[in-house]
This record gives sequence, structure tokens and C-alpha cells, in this order.
Amino acid sequence: MERAVRWGVIGAAEFARKHMARAIHAAEGAQLAAIATSDPARAAGFLAFAPDLTVYPDYDALLADPTIEAVYIPLPNHLHVHWALRAIAAGKHVLVEKPLGLSAADFDPVIAARDRSGLVVAEAFMPVHHPQHIRARDLVQGGAIGELRHVEAFFAYNNETDTGNIRNRPETGGGALPDIGVYIFGSARFVTGKEPLSVDFARIERENGVDVKSQVIATFPGFSYGGLVSMRLFNRQEIAFHGSTGVLRILCPWNANVHDLAAISLEIGGGRVQTERFPTANHYVHQVENFGRSIRKGAAYPCPLEFSRATQVMIDMTYAAEQAAQRGGPGG
Repeated sequence: MERAVRWGVIGAAEFARKHMARAIHAAEGAQLAAIATSDPARAAGFLAFAPDLTVYPDYDALLADPTIEAVYIPLPNHLHVHWALRAIAAGKHVLVEKPLGLSAADFDPVIAARDRSGLVVAEAFMPVHHPQHIRARDLVQGGAIGELRHVEAFFAYNNETDTGNIRNRPETGGGALPDIGVYIFGSARFVTGKEPLSVDFARIERENGVDVKSQVIATFPGFSYGGLVSMRLFNRQEIAFHGSTGVLRILCPWNANVHDLAAISLEIGGGRVQTERFPTANHYVHQVENFGRSIRKGAAYPCPLEFSRATQVMIDMTYAAEQAAQRGGPGG
């Protein structure tokens, strides 16, 4: 029987406690072995479902443990690159929470360190591991909606009253585009297999130095794109692919079976609507299992750093388009 990958978690983030640490604990071929946090009260939430965890009082102590093979890093955005590089230097495989960097250039030293080390290093962009997204990709690229002509994506939630949240703080790399822009851009790129030619329009609203609502219009090869993200609107998640002969909608594409039931809806001529639901799939678990297969079997990882970097390029293009509009010039 193949030995399970021993995982450590760098930081006791709430998201890790609710989702990713539990996914590591549940995934086939994975063992949740350690967590690093200086706060025993935060460690208790992890020990409640993984009582055999080793708790380290600081991050470097966990990285020094030779039995830990892979680490998951759910720290605030501005710390991702630093601790990813520290973990690689310590010989660990690394799964770091999105966004790995706050600009495309931030990815480059991590990619270079990955290449030198031969380790598996990736950003935790989980939708591409979900059968919902894989099925949508196969349908769209297989011609189920005819010629793709437009993509529309929405992701919104409201955390206005949570002023201490790292997403509302500029010093921790907060903002709607870093937090959820990766989803509306990355999913469009994954399903279509295309990269943006330009970002033609960007309107960004900010509070306290972070973007809280962003509207984007872009051009891809053969189709147009419209997207909206916000941290100040009622919950909404959907991405739609509009073709010459049909429309495919991914329903609850990013918080599958938490925000709502994961499903895809294919509408074609004659009023026919085909719905496929995915009530049991857990994209966090699939992500961990795919990561483990890359470590143990050398399997290609579905979301390499190059894919994640290209999503960040589109975010950078969005900021550039806004700045260009303010100067009265063309967008990115």
C-alpha cells in the first residue's frame, strides 16, 4: 500500500479549519500530521477533528520537521510568496492559498524555485478539480453550445461589517479582485482554454484602500467577456457561456454545495434544458488527492503555477485598464 503524504498546515486560518485541513484529513493518500500556530486556542479547533496532530508554536519549527512532506499555506495574501519560498527551501511540496502573489511578477521567483527543487508547488485554485468545471469545459470546447460568443461571470458577497477581515485591509493584500477575481477570470480561462487579448474597460470602487466592487469588460479570441466581483453586494455566484446555439451556466461554481448545490445547466434549441448536479463532489478533497498523485506518481497537476500566473496577468490587466481610463487612454 502506498504511503500517505504527510501534510502540515502553516497558520491556523479559519478557512483552513473549516475546509482545507478537513479535506487533507479526509483525502485518500493524505495524512494531516501537523499545524503551526502560536495560539493554542486556534489549534484546538483542528485538534477537535484531528486529535493526533503535532502542534508547532511557529512556522519554522514545522518546516524543520523532516517527516512533513507537504505544506498548505493559508496565510494572508501578502505573506504567500515569502512562506512558499521558505517551504520550498526546506524541501517541502507546497500548496499555497490563492492568490499566490499580488502581481504576475510575484509568481516568477516561486516558479524558478519550483523548477530548481523539482518539488510540486501550486496555488490552491480548487474549481478546476471539480467535475462540474471539468464537465463544463468538455461541453463548451466540444461544441455543445455552438460557437462561443460571450462569457458573463458574477461573484459577490457582503463583508462590509467585518472591518477586521484581512480582505478589507490593504496591508494584508485585501480586496475583491485578489480574493475572488481569480475565480471569475480563472474559470473563464479554464473552461474556454483561451487567454484574454485585452481588458477594454474596468471600473473599480474602493474603500479604505481596497477594491470592493469591480466591473470588467474584456476581449478573448472569438468572444467577449463581462465580469463583476464585489464584497459589498448580496451573495451571488454564476458563470455563463453563451454560444450560437445554446447557453451553458455553471451554478454555484466556486463554493460548491456550500453557497448552493453545484450544477450545470445546458439550454439549447427547442426549449430543451439539461441539468447535471454534483451533490457529493468536494473540490478541496479532489485538489489534495490530485496534489498527492503529482507527488507520488508524477502525474501532471491540473492547475500548475503557470495557469495561476496567467490569471494574475488578467487581474494586472484590469488594474492597468482602470489606470489608463483615468488618464484618458486605451485599456490593457
